[in-house]
Amino acid sequence: MASKEELACVYAALILYDEKLPITAENIESITKAANVKVPNYLPMLFAKMLEGKNIEDLLFQGGAVAAPVAVAAAAGGAAAAPAADDKKGKKEEKKKEESSDDGMDGGMFDLFG
Repeated sequence: MASKEELACVYAALILYDEKLPITAENIESITKAANVKVPNYLPMLFAKMLEGKNIEDLLFQGGAVAAPVAVAAAAGGAAAAPAADDKKGKKEEKKKEESSDDGMDGGMFDLFG
């Protein structure tokens, strides 16, 4: 779990991005000071270096960690394997529904609970 100081740096970076200002250690530090959040000296520099040269929209809308495995699978030719996995999951869910609907309760109010 992120600490309050780390979250303050994240929010400061998002504010800077939203205002189309450069995401620098100095700017992050000035926002955290204005918010009365005491942040260790290294955190603004760390966040600024980490975000340097990155497309913030990609990080926000593609979810960095989620997009990476998809990109790797597609590059490795695994794009066709993903729908097959979805089909298997769908078949398992259908089978579970069939098994659970054979309880002899022909649409009564108790179907809501089972």
